[in-house]
Amino acid sequence: MKILIGARPSRLAIIQVKEITERFPDLDFELVVIKTKGDRDKVTSLTDKRAIGFFTYDIEKALLNGKIDIAVHSAKDLDGDLPQELVIVAITRSISSLECLISRNNFKLTELPKGSVVGTSSYKRKSSVVKFRADLEVKNIRGNIEERIQQVDSGRFDAIIVAHAALLRLGYQNRIAEIIEPCIIRPHPLQGSLAVEACKDRIDLISIFRSINNE
Repeated sequence: MKILIGARPSRLAIIQVKEITERFPDLDFELVVIKTKGDRDKVTSLTDKRAIGFFTYDIEKALLNGKIDIAVHSAKDLDGDLPQELVIVAITRSISSLECLISRNNFKLTELPKGSVVGTSSYKRKSSVVKFRADLEVKNIRGNIEERIQQVDSGRFDAIIVAHAALLRLGYQNRIAEIIEPCIIRPHPLQGSLAVEACKDRIDLISIFRSINNE
């Protein structure tokens, strides 16, 4: 049986799918790449109410329509209530829940010059940075990790805050200026974890993938 597994088109999302499928070497998987609202709209702030389900809605729609068998998400992207026909089969153990700073000149958060522009897509990150350093300018940033790093390298931002787990998965450890202490930015409880989603009536898939819950 071939299992169709849906995910976003980013390199990070595809790496996350591989992280799941490698746990089941005897199963036959086929990746189905699905562009989500969040991939098409790179302008709307993720703090905007319109952004609820930005990275999950289209993938869940594919599940409900039978175009894929399971979906793999970054667990922290699961906003709001699931459609009643769907279930989260497993949430893996986080590889890191911490936040990181990437900056020009490799400055740490305390070393950034006054007025430096810091990019983040998270309200919690923004409010935490402003509380820690009110002299910094925190602006919304969109795009995948590679696109965000490019905005630092091009000078549009002096620094960005991104998930440590994403940088680990992408192999960008060399770009980390600082792993931010959780007392400065409290990590999201699901950051760094992956979620596997399926239809409630797919008992066969549920019995397979629930084995990796918290692994």
